[in-house]
Amino acid sequence: MRKAFLIFGFVMLTLTAWAQLRNPVIQGFHPTPSVCRVGDDFYLVNSSFCYFPGVPVYHSKDLVNWELIGNALDRESQLPLKGSFSWIGIFAPTIRYHEGTYYIVSTNVGNGGNFLITAKDPRGPWSEPVWLEQLGIDPSLWFEDGKCYMVSNPNDIITLCEIDPVTGKQLSPGKPVWQGMGMRYPEAPHIYKKDGWYYLLLSEGGTEIAHCMTIARSKNIYGPYVANPANPILTNCNVKGQNSQIQAVGHGDFVQAKDGSWWTVFLGQRHYGGSHHHLGRETCLAPMEWKTGQWPVINGGNPIDTLMQVKTLPEVKMPQLPTDYKFNKPLGPEWVYIQNPDSTKYRMIYDKLRLYGSVSTLTGNDRPTFVGRRQEGPGLLMQTHVDFRESYQGDEAGLCIYQIFNGHAEICLEGTREKMQVSFRATLKDLSGKFAQAEIDGYEAWLRVRSDGYQYFFEYSTDGEVFRSLFKISCTLLSNEAVGGFTGVVCGMYCTKKNETDLTYANFDAFKFKNW
Repeated sequence: MRKAFLIFGFVMLTLTAWAQLRNPVIQGFHPTPSVCRVGDDFYLVNSSFCYFPGVPVYHSKDLVNWELIGNALDRESQLPLKGSFSWIGIFAPTIRYHEGTYYIVSTNVGNGGNFLITAKDPRGPWSEPVWLEQLGIDPSLWFEDGKCYMVSNPNDIITLCEIDPVTGKQLSPGKPVWQGMGMRYPEAPHIYKKDGWYYLLLSEGGTEIAHCMTIARSKNIYGPYVANPANPILTNCNVKGQNSQIQAVGHGDFVQAKDGSWWTVFLGQRHYGGSHHHLGRETCLAPMEWKTGQWPVINGGNPIDTLMQVKTLPEVKMPQLPTDYKFNKPLGPEWVYIQNPDSTKYRMIYDKLRLYGSVSTLTGNDRPTFVGRRQEGPGLLMQTHVDFRESYQGDEAGLCIYQIFNGHAEICLEGTREKMQVSFRATLKDLSGKFAQAEIDGYEAWLRVRSDGYQYFFEYSTDGEVFRSLFKISCTLLSNEAVGGFTGVVCGMYCTKKNETDLTYANFDAFKFKNW
């Protein structure tokens, strides 16, 4: 009997060491992840492009469950975003830890180039940027023997130099070390050292369907680097991966857990309605096998999917973001603005968020009055009550599904307090206008946007109980394939006005935001 009990216990222990890994582990617009481990803790950062604050910082104990603990770039002095949009802004940060200091190195495309910031605590505060000399994008750091090396990809060639991590001064000329496997856009270089070898990890093929990760190694950090004959080491652009919902996997980073296991975080995009993705590039996870002196193998050479049966680290749950807001305290780090916000246009008054209208529209892309959250799952419920009594003809206030300045859709109140209507508006590349409207009594209403991953449903209510359908559109119309951009859908509240001299504002309350 005792023997049977021991066998049963062993079987159960073996089974519980394996779990269903659900990808992506950080959903929605969270591209180009980079990760580091300090003791029992993992810290991860993502690019943020045109949004403020920038570079979200996540914390985890198990690489699966993550908590947003802040944004590394949370001051305008750190993050100039003039003219930025979903193609430019903050690209691909790398996070590293060395001798008590956390480092993030990244690129502000269009407003300064490559820079480095530091912190003693990943929750912040982070320093002002130190600007770097070597060009290219996707910089990364490697510390060894009192030296700090930087790699980036000027002219699509992975180039290595030594820098002073305090002043940013370049201490050696940039040396070209590898161009990858000949695919387009070799980028996202990271250096690791294991078993006497320097490994140089890249992403190639562009960040679309042909995206992949390749690797080379050398006994000398300056090369020559010899490519892995089994490259690419990660891609879904093959027969094995062609039927996965997750595509365009690549742009990754390696990390070793305390138990000795190796893992990679990387981006991927989930397709809905065919070969379209609207949620953006998301953070995924896969296990690695990296035997002594050998090349790393990711996920046993198998494709990446939304569900994978793999051995995982012991689970540690993390706090989740709120789903209901009363606007009685400062907004959390999950909220973002388009470019650097004009702080005079955002106020909290009597548990309401007051947005003052801007003459810059969402399409105008010059710091519009907008604040929102990333859509983090295909299922969405966003709902709020809007009081728009302080409005004039041509003003708007409501809810927006925003992909890029020329790719967004909104349900809004417009008109004056004497004659108000609910409208559905959209800008989809060259197609722009009002496509539905309904008159209401009074100057307030409840607005709601729902989604099942395939369609967005725009609805309104005059009592908060019974909602009426106003319009619906396919999610594919707001995908990167349809309207462009490197980001994903951000959902939020906005207010615009026609005339600069008008004092237009809307009060928002009872805001709900749920993803699944």
